[in-house]
Amino acid sequence: MQQNPTGDPWTYPALFAGHRIRAVVFDLDGVLVDSYDVMRQAFTTAYAEVCGPGEAPFAEYNKHLGRFFPDIMRIMDLPLEMEEPFVRESYRLSGQVRLFDGVAELLSELRDRGIKMSVATGKSGPRARALLQQMGVLPLFEQVIGSDEVAHPKPAPDMVELALSLMGTHPSEAVMVGDAVTDLASAHGAGVAAVAAMWADTDEAALLAAGPQAVLRRPADLLVLCPASVPVG
Repeated sequence: MQQNPTGDPWTYPALFAGHRIRAVVFDLDGVLVDSYDVMRQAFTTAYAEVCGPGEAPFAEYNKHLGRFFPDIMRIMDLPLEMEEPFVRESYRLSGQVRLFDGVAELLSELRDRGIKMSVATGKSGPRARALLQQMGVLPLFEQVIGSDEVAHPKPAPDMVELALSLMGTHPSEAVMVGDAVTDLASAHGAGVAAVAAMWADTDEAALLAAGPQAVLRRPADLLVLCPASVPVG
C-alpha cells in the first residue's frame, strides 16, 4: 500500500483501492480504552514507592506509550522494580478504565461485517485480556497479544506479524490502528497499513510525521476502510 501523499489529517480510502481489508489489529490503550488517568495514578504511586519523593516524570513516560513497561524503564533509566507496584495499582484501579465512545459499536459492526480483529498491546497479555474481559469485549477478538508474549515488542513488528499469522491474514489485507509512533512503526515493519487514531490525548504532529496511510478522528471512521468481507469460494 502506498504512503499517504498529503498531510491532511483525515481518512484516505482511495489509497486502499484494490486492497480488501479483512483484518484489523488494534493497539489497546488510547485506541480501545481510555486508561490515561489510571496509568498516571499507577505510575505516580510506583515512582513514589521505589524512587522516593519528587515529581514522577509521567510526561516523559507518556512519550513512550506503546512499548513494554520494562523497556520504558530502561529508556528512562528508572528502576525495573517500578513494574510490580505499577501493575498492582493498574489492576486495583482497572474499574476506572472505560471504552472510548463509539468503540463498542465499532467492534460490533466490524464483527458483523466479517472483519477479523486482534489486539497487540504494550501491556502484558494476561493484564490486557483481563481488562478486555472486564470491558465485556474480549470474545470479539481472535487474539490478544501482549508485549511479554513475543521476542521483540513494539516498535518491532513481531506482535503484528503474530496476529496476522494466527488470523490467517496476508499483510495486504490488514490494518494496524494505533495512537503512538511505536504502533505505526510496528505496522510498517509488518507490511500492513498503519492507521493513526486521534481520539485520545496523543501527539498528533509526531503521528503524522510517522507516515500513517490513514488518520481517524473517531472510531467509526475506520468503517470506511473496512467494507463487509466477501466470502471466498
